[in-house]
Amino acid sequence: MSFAGSDSSLSALPLGAMPAVAMDSETTGLDVTSDRIVEIAAVRPGSAADQPGARYEALVNPGIAIPPESTAVHGISDADVASADAFPAVVAAFSDWVGSAVVIGYSIGFDLAVLKSEHERHGLLWRPPRAIDVRHMVQLVAPKLPDESLETAAAWLGVEISGRHRALGDAIAAAQLFEALVPRLRDKGIVTLAQAERACRSLTARLDVEAQAGWHGLEPSDGVSRAGVAEYARVDSFPYRHRVSDLMSAPPLTLANTVPLREALATMMQKKVSSLFLTPDAQHSGYGIITERDVLRALDAKGPAALDLAVGQLGQRPLVTVAGDEFVYRALARMAGKGFRHLGVVDGDGELAGALSARDLLRQRAGDAISLGDCIEAAESPAALGQIWSDLTVVARALVQEEVDVRDIAAIVSRELRALTRRACELAEAELSAAGEGAAPLPYAMMVLGSGGRGESLLAMDQDNAIVFSEGAPGSAADRWFEALGVRVADILDAAGVAYCKGGVMASKPGWRKDMAGWRETVGTWIARSRAEDMLNCDIFFDAVAVHGNPDLAETLRGEAVALAKGSRTFLKFLALNASRFEAPMGWFGRLKLDGGRVDLKKNGIMPIFSAARVVALDQGLDARSTPERLEGARAREIVADKVIDNLIEAHRILLDLILRQQLRDLDDGLPLSNKVAPAALTGFERERLKWALDQVPQVTDLLGTPALG
Repeated sequence: MSFAGSDSSLSALPLGAMPAVAMDSETTGLDVTSDRIVEIAAVRPGSAADQPGARYEALVNPGIAIPPESTAVHGISDADVASADAFPAVVAAFSDWVGSAVVIGYSIGFDLAVLKSEHERHGLLWRPPRAIDVRHMVQLVAPKLPDESLETAAAWLGVEISGRHRALGDAIAAAQLFEALVPRLRDKGIVTLAQAERACRSLTARLDVEAQAGWHGLEPSDGVSRAGVAEYARVDSFPYRHRVSDLMSAPPLTLANTVPLREALATMMQKKVSSLFLTPDAQHSGYGIITERDVLRALDAKGPAALDLAVGQLGQRPLVTVAGDEFVYRALARMAGKGFRHLGVVDGDGELAGALSARDLLRQRAGDAISLGDCIEAAESPAALGQIWSDLTVVARALVQEEVDVRDIAAIVSRELRALTRRACELAEAELSAAGEGAAPLPYAMMVLGSGGRGESLLAMDQDNAIVFSEGAPGSAADRWFEALGVRVADILDAAGVAYCKGGVMASKPGWRKDMAGWRETVGTWIARSRAEDMLNCDIFFDAVAVHGNPDLAETLRGEAVALAKGSRTFLKFLALNASRFEAPMGWFGRLKLDGGRVDLKKNGIMPIFSAARVVALDQGLDARSTPERLEGARAREIVADKVIDNLIEAHRILLDLILRQQLRDLDDGLPLSNKVAPAALTGFERERLKWALDQVPQVTDLLGTPALG
């Protein structure tokens, strides 16, 4: 019997969302090769101690006498273990209980070494769990503590210890220390499991001492099954490649609420459909739906007489809808999560545009897709949201394996970033209400800005968000409520793996939380004075998308800002000059200029492209948000030669693709995610593509009609 190990998808999990068990063992002595285990215990961090399944505890008959000096430490005697099971039976039950969770513990390398010896002694296969030492984590955060004992660490972190030197008590202490360390590690940029493992491996002096003592190493490869192409191929990419509008039936088939069921049934048979939409009327403000199941239920309940009943009495309201521009996986999630077989499809104005049925989806073999949306809606904690972020990395990797267009992958990541932000708002509102702060005092909208709004986020995403509310001066009661909301949203997202914005572009900050009047004044000032910092603020603001609250507030504000910008030739000129201000990362003979072995493909690659596309959109009054759509709009206006547009669109795609692939490599290696790519990690073909793409970036000056600026 051995541990299940864990797959590499856990590498991207935020530590607070990681499935883990904290364990400890008591032994007959301290020799990892000859001493035996007499007790094993473990607890799942975050679980109440008395919650079913939250802890494991078992004595072990070691088959030898327990030395008196060991009994003096842990209190376990020969009489205590005389009727206990031997190691093989206990470890079988324990490893089943652990499953694929990451094992944590204080000085866990000692426990694993003894476990390995016990396996070998009994002729059992040894496959270690993925594990991380809480003592190593303490050293990362507080290297100057007077000693490395569990008691010292607990006193420093304010953790109260009970049941010391018994396995369960020490396991509980390790779990509490781990939970207290997570936010401190996050402050040091150690967010994910892989990053924590990498940081712990830097403690070379400590690791050398442990190795000399015979402790077990904690390399991830010991217990991790690396996911290959076959694993990720299980993800059906169709739902991530296509939009709902590609599959819906249109136009929608409707009928009045007064129509008898027999006519509705005849229409279904004639049109070969399984549902019809019921139109709004004086009694019903919105659309409804009647399905073949509703028909069968009515006939079962009332017999043939049901055929004369009005469909308005039998249909379902309100109609559950999905936007036509949503990805198909979102519709799958909504159907699966709610148990629906039919959805209405609405257009950008919220008008009914078509119908989508489970039958439509089944025809496209989309049943095996990983769904993300239903999990976000159901998430009740930052840890649960963190699991979504990890799932998102698995989906991204799978779609890269299938060579799905990186722009579609970025749109999916952005969609889930917006959904995570919306859910964080809902959780924050609930917390404020529970704390006696009440509901939102005024209508408001939470907006996601920048790449999240454009639909071009990759995995190195951080928080770019803002709040607009109807009225209320800075420092007013309303402003203080929205400040509390913004702070809580920022904390929830950070704990879930979406890091605080280093530039402070978050609704928790006064500059990004204003009422309508305050935002109008701010945007007017940005456009009027056109300073460098104003350019950056305007850039991300013009990509804003409302994700929660009253979207009309956000759309009204953005519409006014766009109109104001379009009317200021001076402002647009400054924006164009700012977009042209970049330095090509190419040196003599076409060699890349590297910093630490990497080249920043955002700063001097995709940023000039998306900034130039935004300027054109503002100048031409284009409503498009994504960079390719804005560039296509420029093509339609015949602003520049088609070849320039083609080259910029393709360069944008190549650079995004190279960044995403680097981020996936860095996830596995436990490195912080960024937009910097290591050319040494690229194939020869990829390096040629990179150089070609960078060569196209200066063409933004042709698009903008500006000189190249260094």
